[in-house]
Amino acid sequence: MTVDKRSELVFLYDIKDANPNGDPLDQNKPRIDEETGINLVTDVRLKRTIRDYLYDYKDYNGEAEKDIFVREIENDDGSIQDGKARAKDFKEDPDKVLEGCIDVRLFGGVIPLSGDSITYTGPVQFQMGRSLHSVELKYIKGTGAFASSSGKSKKTFREEYVVPYSLIGFYGIVNENAAQETDLTEEDAKLLIEGIWKGTKNLITRSKVGQIPRLLLKVTYSEENFFIGELKHYIKLDSDKREEEIRDVEDYQLDLTMLLDVLEKNQEKIETIEYLVNPRVQFKANGEEVRLAELDTFQEINL
Repeated sequence: MTVDKRSELVFLYDIKDANPNGDPLDQNKPRIDEETGINLVTDVRLKRTIRDYLYDYKDYNGEAEKDIFVREIENDDGSIQDGKARAKDFKEDPDKVLEGCIDVRLFGGVIPLSGDSITYTGPVQFQMGRSLHSVELKYIKGTGAFASSSGKSKKTFREEYVVPYSLIGFYGIVNENAAQETDLTEEDAKLLIEGIWKGTKNLITRSKVGQIPRLLLKVTYSEENFFIGELKHYIKLDSDKREEEIRDVEDYQLDLTMLLDVLEKNQEKIETIEYLVNPRVQFKANGEEVRLAELDTFQEINL
């Protein structure tokens, strides 16, 4: 069944002593808004996480006509396949791309053809991720395992920048109108949620190990073309510590006062409120501790 209802997504995850998204134009440092100290993560990084999860764990690997269109493929000569060559894998048939490639159905894409290229606008779009607090940037220097050059006794130096802690929030939307163009199905939408949550948890590389998904919220609307908008901004981080001193999820509570208020005001236009939550997250609303499982209108997602 094709997606026919609009949804908003809020996704929060954290990372410790690592680099959530390096800037290749700035020594691969974590991306920081210099005016505010907010940690930035591109939507491209999140989409890559989802694609990699679907490829590695959900059999979208080119077999059984299920694939990821935007992925790195090495040619026989060691070069990397370009977009035109990728389109030829599908006989330059856009219908075959949509039918076989879940990432195009989700995020859209440009299909380079021999003639004019075809562009699909993705139903699923994310804003750039931003930390809910100012972060500290740390420079780390250490020795490597090998000599600096042949015949030398001194070892190489390893240099890198990390954030001691960052709670990063993404806001996204699933547009039911664009879903009709890419044939995005309800099953695809379920895999999107799984890819966000489990993909983040399974992104185990040296620079990403320690990423933990903390909260995923999906609000689906019953009224056509309606959505509240900017749901992430209704969640506030509350801590007794200075923002740059936060080092763990236990150092703060997430204040849902404004979120619960705006959801209640629009309850007649909301079909479902679904969530995933890490058990270590602490919530409060109107000055009192709350648990999502105790909220009547919230339904836990079963992955």
